[in-house]
Amino acid sequence: MISPNEIKSRALAFSKEWKRDYNEDAEAKSFWDGFFDVFGVSRKRVASFEYPVKKLANKQGYIDVLWKGKMLAEHKSRGLNLDKAYNQAKDYFPGLKDVELPRYIVVSDFAVIRLYDLEKDTKEEFLLKDLYKNVDLFDFISGHKSVVDYGKEENASIEAAELMALFHNEIAKTGYSGHDLEVFLVRILFCLFADDTGIFPKHSFRNYIESRTQVDGSDLGPKIAQIFQILNTPLEKRQSNLDEDLVVFPYVNGGIFSENIGIVSCDANALIRLIKCSSFDWSEISASVFGSLFQGVMNEKERRQLGAHYTSELNILKVITSLFLDELYIEFDGVKYDPKKLNTFHKKLSELKFLDPACGCGNFLVVAYREIRKLELEVLIQKEKNSELMLGPTEDMSIVNVNQFYGIEIEEFPTLIARVAMYLVDHQMNNELSKLFGKIYARIPLREPATIVNADALTIDWESVVPKNKLSYILGNPPFVGARLMEKQQKENFLKVFDNEKGAGNLDFVTAWYEKASRYIHGTKIKTAFVSTNSICQGEQVGILWKRLKEKYGVVIHFAHQTFKWNNDAPGVAAVYCIIVGFACFETPRKYLYEYKDIKAEPKEKEVKHINAYLAEGEDVFLENRTSPICNVSEMIFGSMPNDDGNLIIENNELEDFIESEPSSKKYIKQLIGAEEFINNQKRWCLWLVDINPEELRTMPKVLERIEKTKEHRLKSKREATKKLAKTPSLFGEIRQPKSNYLLVPFVSSENREIIPMGYFNSEVIATNRVAVVPDASLYTFGVLTSIMHMTWVNRVCGRLESRYNYSINIVYNNFPWPENVKDEQKKKVETCAQKVLIVRLQFPDSSLADLYDPNTMPPELVEAHNNLDRAVDACYGKKFKDKEERIEFLFELYKKYTMIQ
Repeated sequence: MISPNEIKSRALAFSKEWKRDYNEDAEAKSFWDGFFDVFGVSRKRVASFEYPVKKLANKQGYIDVLWKGKMLAEHKSRGLNLDKAYNQAKDYFPGLKDVELPRYIVVSDFAVIRLYDLEKDTKEEFLLKDLYKNVDLFDFISGHKSVVDYGKEENASIEAAELMALFHNEIAKTGYSGHDLEVFLVRILFCLFADDTGIFPKHSFRNYIESRTQVDGSDLGPKIAQIFQILNTPLEKRQSNLDEDLVVFPYVNGGIFSENIGIVSCDANALIRLIKCSSFDWSEISASVFGSLFQGVMNEKERRQLGAHYTSELNILKVITSLFLDELYIEFDGVKYDPKKLNTFHKKLSELKFLDPACGCGNFLVVAYREIRKLELEVLIQKEKNSELMLGPTEDMSIVNVNQFYGIEIEEFPTLIARVAMYLVDHQMNNELSKLFGKIYARIPLREPATIVNADALTIDWESVVPKNKLSYILGNPPFVGARLMEKQQKENFLKVFDNEKGAGNLDFVTAWYEKASRYIHGTKIKTAFVSTNSICQGEQVGILWKRLKEKYGVVIHFAHQTFKWNNDAPGVAAVYCIIVGFACFETPRKYLYEYKDIKAEPKEKEVKHINAYLAEGEDVFLENRTSPICNVSEMIFGSMPNDDGNLIIENNELEDFIESEPSSKKYIKQLIGAEEFINNQKRWCLWLVDINPEELRTMPKVLERIEKTKEHRLKSKREATKKLAKTPSLFGEIRQPKSNYLLVPFVSSENREIIPMGYFNSEVIATNRVAVVPDASLYTFGVLTSIMHMTWVNRVCGRLESRYNYSINIVYNNFPWPENVKDEQKKKVETCAQKVLIVRLQFPDSSLADLYDPNTMPPELVEAHNNLDRAVDACYGKKFKDKEERIEFLFELYKKYTMIQ
């Protein structure tokens, strides 16, 4: 197997060789032979060219390239239709046996390569010249670890954690709990892993448990305690008459077995569960994934959804690849043929230091360490090539060690797991080294552990963990907790981090790590990358957090992943919508933005000059919380808030009975409209008693009953302002109902819609505080607000409720840069197109706005009407835009222009 960098070098050479026009018949075979050679594989050994196959109707066909059970390739001359090539490839399937059917189809015309993954139902396309950027897509050819391998490791890790959960349950039943149980389980984990990976002689732990314990499990606890004691005893200090089955266990050291804990009392069920655990192949687990799952073993609620809450290695790689890995591989490519520079680079790898200040079970540290060790393997391979001599003893070859890695974790059990997980991955990489060079290498006893500190990252001085003059990188996935969901102690510690600065109380918990990291790295060359909820780069948090980080510490964003879905594909997983932000306190000539077509798509890398806090290309912009629009446009206000505990509201199914029981109330019942009612075409009603005569009100006992309940509800409130409202219980708590027609804008709307539905209502329909209203809004206002320009602005600056848009008057609307110097004919065109949108919507009276604006059910007529409206609004801005990124960059520049004038 050749190295990833060698593959990239070969891919570049291959692209240059085949950049000219070629004919399919004359050159296809040579092309595919060369293509396979890029990945160090002989095409003749794995795949057939011009493989004969019977198509439908018994027609004879010939597959250009067939790797049975793996890949089918179809080739065309330059410029021919690749869709037809793909369809032609699928036409061969009926003539193939089930075991011959490929997972992948590759089609090419010399200039373009397209890869279909039939199992995942994905398609990737790129120019031949960009093959070197996309070689990872063909890991199934090269044999390097791929998505499928990660999936295998993750599935194995889930199965292993489930086995441990069952064993834990049996032990916990005895009353053995707390710290002792946590330490006991971590030690068992180490022994199970050691049994299958060469730390112990193969299955020595399993054999001892099976052969030296009573079938009722009564002596299992003491036997295990004895093994733990042996593992903590140096060979020279052991008794000379020790049982031969215990002698085989090595001295481990590293603190894992040093603490004295109580001896567990076991029974037959516990013994059976442990034997089942030991029968599993622990060499297959991922140290990073298993750690998070193992933590869930201790929590009864989490055990019910074991596998639903861990961080996929592929997602972790998104962080570390951009933070340091790509840069290091580029540096390696530049020095690999110079022995002296290569030695210097190798030494540099051993001096890099990494900190995860919210490390949990250590998954980020584990993956980071593994990838640095993989790079070191490439260095060692190259050293051997350069010297043309065998390298020395294996223990002298690897100089990268776990003691370069640091973590801070607030909970004790994950801290214990993280420490062991680092040992596990270290041993896995030592095994890789041993396989590569044919020399056995194991760092036992453990002498230089990773530093994982059990402490609160918000209160501990990070320099007490690792001095910043020694640190290279900070990375991790700090906890996702909203500003309103922090516990009391969390909130106190959080606010101290920000020196109780005004506005800090509106920030998410994760932002404290941004503040502490920025303070720590200020004046250094340390680079940082965190995974976070996307809310910290949206809405009001941008102006509070990022303006502070920029002005106080000079923070510069080096790379960023825009919003994507962060999950692990496990059953029952709750998706989180995340971003990744890589930053430092110094400039870098190259910045990279990773854009996602949608939240489930793969990222597309884009080199940019500058990334602002909204994770858009463009200069720094910090939107202020404004009480009025920056442009001369109509004011947008909140709807009216009932604050009634539902007592002034009448559901549609209650209306008829209520009026029948109290007919005089009918003229005071008005339609109530909020976001849910508006978008889903639902009917609700309310008692609108603004102008009612007290004498008349006294004749309505049903209404008075509801008023009394509203009063009681308000008096129970802890807020003084709400208690004051109890003096006027017949009225909505806050009344802002327009006296004229108004445009309604729902605050919350699905992110799946390309347009937030908006609509007009008369003053007799009462708008709730779940919507915003623009009194006397013109068709031009409606047209601009429902255009792609405004929606691009919304998509980037609007806050989120979960993943849904959470529209803000003060942030989104009041900061929106409307077109300037609009000509009358341009404005009229927008109004005409806006009117057309409303007319088309009326053609579907039985469809809700949710139906009309669902991308899968939106009528073509409405699509066309909005497209015409978009073009009319674009004309008002005086520019044609190639994509949404260009639009948002333009809008930010226009915003800066407007605000500089003010």
